[in-house]
Amino acid sequence: MAEQTAPPESTGAIGAISAGPPGPTEPGPTAPGALPDGPPGTSTHKPDAAVVRDALAVGIAVGLSGFAFGVTAAGSGLSLLQICALSLFVFTGASQFALVGALAAGGNPYTAAAGAFFLGVRNAFYGLRLSQLLALPRAARPFAAHWVIDETTAVTVAQPDRRSARLGFTVTGLTLYVLWNLTTLVGAMGAEALGDTEAWGLDAASPAVFLALLAPMLRSTTERVTAGVAVLLALTLLPVLPAGVPVLLSALAAPVVLFLMGRRKRGPGRATRDRTTEKGGRGA
Repeated sequence: MAEQTAPPESTGAIGAISAGPPGPTEPGPTAPGALPDGPPGTSTHKPDAAVVRDALAVGIAVGLSGFAFGVTAAGSGLSLLQICALSLFVFTGASQFALVGALAAGGNPYTAAAGAFFLGVRNAFYGLRLSQLLALPRAARPFAAHWVIDETTAVTVAQPDRRSARLGFTVTGLTLYVLWNLTTLVGAMGAEALGDTEAWGLDAASPAVFLALLAPMLRSTTERVTAGVAVLLALTLLPVLPAGVPVLLSALAAPVVLFLMGRRKRGPGRATRDRTTEKGGRGA
């Protein structure tokens, strides 16, 4: 490291800024949540081959479950065109399964659509995070937004730098989108050959994949409690409410748990302040 010389002592008024030449500047801080653009060879760089391998593993494993969606959707009474349109334009597996599951259970189409919509809202929050990590050009953002789902988010946030994050996001999104739509088509066309689709239990494929991705992310007590309360609400309300409604109401777990945890954290601090105020009043 080069030796730095001390700046000359100021002879002006106190608080004045010296007029000396500016010294070497440090690079500006990275935006909150952004990843460094470290060049290959730095300690934070991950080999491209490793990123592609991880992205392909996730994309292929989850993309094959599109077959289960095609079969389940066909069993719920949707046409081949409707099934393929859902995978092409909606492309969020959990929401798609929630929609066809509610329809298959005899739920109101509007209730089923509302449940699928609110379940898919989480992707908007993923987008807020990924927009900082990827920092894509404006022209590419509308196309990339279509691939913002659980799997692409999980692969992207696990990368150490922006180059790896962009590569992981692209490979996962492309692999998953192509495979999901192809297997959806195959599943919908082959549903008749399987007979009774409910006997196969294929509608559990997407929730199982979703839980496998979600479980490692539940690291704090608040997150685990929120997930547990949401599951408890859904299971409790499932037998007594129309299909799709328990999914909507289970989302209430988040604000309830956050409110209770916030009150619990404020409690000790408030009690300490009250004791301090009481002592101060007695001393006065």
